[in-house]
Amino acid sequence: MDLNLRGKRAIVTGSSRGLGAGIVKVLAREGVDILINYAHTGSEEKAHAVSESLVRDFGIKSICFRSNVTQEEEIAPLFDAAEKAFDGPVTILVNNAGICPHVNIVDSDFKSWKDCMAVNVDSMFLCCREFLKRAIPQKCGGRIINIASQAAFNGSKNGKTHYSASKGAVVSFGISLAKEVAKYNIFVNTVCPGMLLTELTSVTLIDEEAVKKYNENLLLGRLEEVSEVGEMVAFLASDAASYSTGAVFDVTGGMISR
Repeated sequence: MDLNLRGKRAIVTGSSRGLGAGIVKVLAREGVDILINYAHTGSEEKAHAVSESLVRDFGIKSICFRSNVTQEEEIAPLFDAAEKAFDGPVTILVNNAGICPHVNIVDSDFKSWKDCMAVNVDSMFLCCREFLKRAIPQKCGGRIINIASQAAFNGSKNGKTHYSASKGAVVSFGISLAKEVAKYNIFVNTVCPGMLLTELTSVTLIDEEAVKKYNENLLLGRLEEVSEVGEMVAFLASDAASYSTGAVFDVTGGMISR
């Protein structure tokens, strides 16, 4: 199905690797011009490799931009860079940046809690606010897709309570924001992936035996591919999802069945 996304302009936070890199690949396949965001110099090479592959494989425009999206002063320059590179406003925002501390609450320091909330929640707020400040006056509408997790509903018993709480906040934020901005033709939806084999989950899925054991407990008998999350994001970025806003989409293979 042609999603009619060619020429649309997107920012995907935390897209130099893992799930973010999978999401941008699907969007690029649909013709979306994409800003690859990364936060640290150590990710610069990966970000450029992703960006160059999108241009080469799909013929779209793509740039990389380093921005720590937990810092208020770094958000406007991120959007400025995209608008300048793509000759127009950003109409798709995917809030994907995230971290997952692995520590039991009793052993945790306050900094790890604050860091998790900053990356997973504060960055979403800051990027959404900047998106709205530009989209509303320009009357260009838009699509915001926030990446949560099955953990928002299932919680965690192995030291990921920080992460679970932050993703619960992502879900409730998206539902409320959708109600605020529907009148501006801006759609806000949340995607909840299941278990993916990425750098973020490598602490849990440490070897083939751990993956096998986890697969045995999944309804579909396998871990999720990052491209499967990307397909849902692309759908929600398109007019094919013209009557979906304020919704939470389960892409967990039945882990939460919502």
